[in-house]
Amino acid sequence: MCHAYRDLFPLSASCGGRGFSRQLVAVYGHKHVFPREEWRLLFLLKDAGSLDSRRLSQRTLPDKVQVSRAASRPEEKGLITHSVLGPERRLRNYAITDAGRDLFSRAFGAVETRANQILNAMSAADRGALAQGIAEVDRAGSGAASPSSRLGQMQQTG
Repeated sequence: MCHAYRDLFPLSASCGGRGFSRQLVAVYGHKHVFPREEWRLLFLLKDAGSLDSRRLSQRTLPDKVQVSRAASRPEEKGLITHSVLGPERRLRNYAITDAGRDLFSRAFGAVETRANQILNAMSAADRGALAQGIAEVDRAGSGAASPSSRLGQMQQTG
């Protein structure tokens, strides 16, 4: 399916990433019944222990409303807790519970196994090239100037 986009990198990368992601969603979404936003929330909280809604939204979710929405089901299940921070009721601190950490760890183990199965179907050289390529695209994308400023720089130096 992705071969149709092989000449346009952004579409090819998106298509390949989507296929890989679908394989992982089949594990955490279907087998362990975590919607994507809940999975991301628990993933961030598992190591940090607790984070406020502002930090959570900066790391993965677009806004505090979505953090609150993503947190409601795991909180009902006893996987996370929250407390209101200061006078602004919208700013909350979320923490993973022991039950949440245990359930997430089991699901994460299954996801990691599936991801490794997919990656191990590639040669070691291809896995290395993929990791390097992703790192370089991330580096270039996070530090890249806007096209108009690059054009201005080229005109000044040329």
